[in-house]
Amino acid sequence: MMRTTREITRVLRAASIVAALAVAGCSGNKLDTSALNPDPPSKMFADADAMMAKGNFDDAAQKFESVDREHPYSQEARRSIVMAAYAYYRAGKTPEAIASAERYVTMHPGTKEAPLAHHIIASAYFDDLKTANRDQTPARKALEQFKILKSRYPESEYARDADNKIRICQDNLAANEMEVGRYYLDKHNYVGAINRFKTVVSDYQTTAHVEEALARLVESYMALGITKEAQNAAAVLGHNYPDSKWYKDSYALLQSDGLAPREDGGSWLSKAWNSVPKLSVPKMSFGSG
Repeated sequence: MMRTTREITRVLRAASIVAALAVAGCSGNKLDTSALNPDPPSKMFADADAMMAKGNFDDAAQKFESVDREHPYSQEARRSIVMAAYAYYRAGKTPEAIASAERYVTMHPGTKEAPLAHHIIASAYFDDLKTANRDQTPARKALEQFKILKSRYPESEYARDADNKIRICQDNLAANEMEVGRYYLDKHNYVGAINRFKTVVSDYQTTAHVEEALARLVESYMALGITKEAQNAAAVLGHNYPDSKWYKDSYALLQSDGLAPREDGGSWLSKAWNSVPKLSVPKMSFGSG
């Protein structure tokens, strides 16, 4: 009986200590019940939208995220994800904007806000484009997203705005390939140079760099003694850019070895070039060589 009484006494004493600590804690800090009783999702979304209107983009992003966190099954939750991405983008927080927008397109592909999400991702990467001698990852990722907009959502307002930015991204990527190709050419690494110039001719035919790329292919192939490919590259260059200084240089280089431009329809270059209809090369002959 004495043991039971002591045990009861210990339990009561411990309980009183815990209660005292709890009272002391509450007396020093007012209990925050807001997380337990959040506002309705419509009000939270409206509040975030109001913050956006005032230019408080960072706060708005946090508020939009709280809509999805506190009311994940509400009608406002889905749109709040992409709006958080947009708010982060306007706040200049690129990684957060990309992460939120990517989360949206992963969870809600094909929905009406999906074009906006892809546009946010593309724009965030596009804003981070680097010069030709630096890493082109932003250009590649932006180009990928702009192409998604064009192919999946051709009628969206964001797709209509994508064409010019696609050209800029492609120009950046082509310029980078040319930069590396010239470096290899200067170092007499002709195979490495050819691979870079081939990429420009195959993937970026609509850029201004393609003329030089064709001429550099002539130069590289001639250096390796692969005259048939050199003649074909010069033929493609001459047919499409007859007044180009690059063609004049290529023609003179071939002539110095007793050769002339000549098309080879079976070469990789003719096949790659003809895969782009508006720049296709018809059958032609530049004479013997």
